[in-house]
Amino acid sequence: MKYRLLGRTGLRVAELALGTANFGGRWGHGADAAESAAIFNAYVEAGGNFIDTADIYQFGQSEEFLGSLLNGRREDFLLATKFTNGASPNANRLVTGNSRKAMVASIEASLRRLKTDRIDLYWVHHPDEVTPAEEIVRGLDDLARAGKILYAGLSNFPAWRLARAVTLAELTGAVPIAAAQFEYSLVRREPESDLLPACAALAIGAVTWSPLGGGMLTGKYRTGEKGRAEALGGRVFQAESSARRSAALDAVLAVAAELGASPDQVAIAWVTRTGAIPLIGPRSLAQLTSNLGAAALVLTPDQIARLDAASAPDGAAEALPAVARGASDTERPVLPVA
Repeated sequence: MKYRLLGRTGLRVAELALGTANFGGRWGHGADAAESAAIFNAYVEAGGNFIDTADIYQFGQSEEFLGSLLNGRREDFLLATKFTNGASPNANRLVTGNSRKAMVASIEASLRRLKTDRIDLYWVHHPDEVTPAEEIVRGLDDLARAGKILYAGLSNFPAWRLARAVTLAELTGAVPIAAAQFEYSLVRREPESDLLPACAALAIGAVTWSPLGGGMLTGKYRTGEKGRAEALGGRVFQAESSARRSAALDAVLAVAAELGASPDQVAIAWVTRTGAIPLIGPRSLAQLTSNLGAAALVLTPDQIARLDAASAPDGAAEALPAVARGASDTERPVLPVA
């Protein structure tokens, strides 16, 4: 595992972040406490130090599990969590959305579940379409001044909203927007036209979720496995529903065979070519072990070009330079684990 600087902060974080949406079982699927601990510990042993969760994950249980797992080693990690949706299926309207009221109520509840006195990176989970950017930026700054958070980030915000919030924070001297989080994979390449260039131009960290297209890019659904195709009513699942998606999966399988790697490793390694930090979200230790293999996988320029070409949206460029931070690994410090 190597480390990357997160945006223009001084944070040195692992090149693969651990997403913990599967820690718990309140959604009706996920990993129990023992399996979650095994996943967490194996990630740490591999050199991982970037943990991502949210109050909505498993209706608070993910944060509860992490609160126990972090005991005695809290300072070894960049701990990120999110708010917007609330931590229960029927959360009160005053504690959902992005208002200052919801922000304060949510962080206090997350701090209790996580058994910590601060959140290192606090994400606004997604726009609520009503709260002004000014209120969000000022609210995050108030949390930072109160010592509740160290860094702020926006998740699932379109590029124009991201740019506005970053600019407002700069003009008002508020806590900077340090990172953006969004979906990106071989079957979801839209961020190449706006969010990835925005991250480069604004010098903020890009953290991307679902690098496996909800598992589609592993090829397991071709053999009849259900997984996310059924979980959560099929949300966060990318079906093999077009010729382009089939071509992308065929290319992943072919490259994996050439390298003696697994398809998930190829798909994750492809995302890292941009300089973005992909979130892996395993439900089992076996899945984590496989995912972590992406850190050591080196795709050749020819293999990257073939993956780009197979997955390119109509009319899009087939190749993408390293743009998440505006620099390649050779131009930015990439620190090996000691």
